[in-house]
Amino acid sequence: MTTVAAAATAWVLSAGPAMAYPPTPPSASTAASQLATLTVKSEGSSDGYSRDKFPHWITQSGTCDTRDEVLKRDGSGVTVDSQCEPTAGRWYSVYDATWVNDDSDVDIDHIVPLAEAWRSGASSWTQSRRQQFANDLTISQLIAVTASSNRSKGDKDPAEWKPTNTSVHCIYAREWIWVKYTYKLSLQSAEKTALTQMLGTC
Repeated sequence: MTTVAAAATAWVLSAGPAMAYPPTPPSASTAASQLATLTVKSEGSSDGYSRDKFPHWITQSGTCDTRDEVLKRDGSGVTVDSQCEPTAGRWYSVYDATWVNDDSDVDIDHIVPLAEAWRSGASSWTQSRRQQFANDLTISQLIAVTASSNRSKGDKDPAEWKPTNTSVHCIYAREWIWVKYTYKLSLQSAEKTALTQMLGTC
């Protein structure tokens, strides 16, 4: 199991003043091997897609739901009340190299967006499987970032959107590949090209 310290170290090396971030993805060479096994095909339809088909945020522990857990994990000096709502803390958004002091300005981004997953194979999953995907803390699928960067990204894949902070392109590609590999999701040709180029920055 990846330790918090190891995860933090990976992000410190690539992203500057990181605290503890998502579990560290496989190495660039392993990511390249995983990428090579993914099915490349045209993207599926968005017909029938709804965020409600990916239930989130579920309770993870006590009064803490998935969002709360990511806020605690990804922040610095985070304290919470009895409802697990942050009462203090700061968050460093690696996408745009920006510090945020108010959790209301923080979004929890799905590295592989829910709509992207739907078009890449999740449309055929059970509701339970989609819930697992939307709340998965065991791989690098969730990260606290600025609301503005998350909304700029939307449901775009790496051929359409990359973090403005170019120093994290390597680890972002490794994370994206890890998620798609873990959940056996397909990808488009342009997406694969973009990911290969990003791995080249590692």
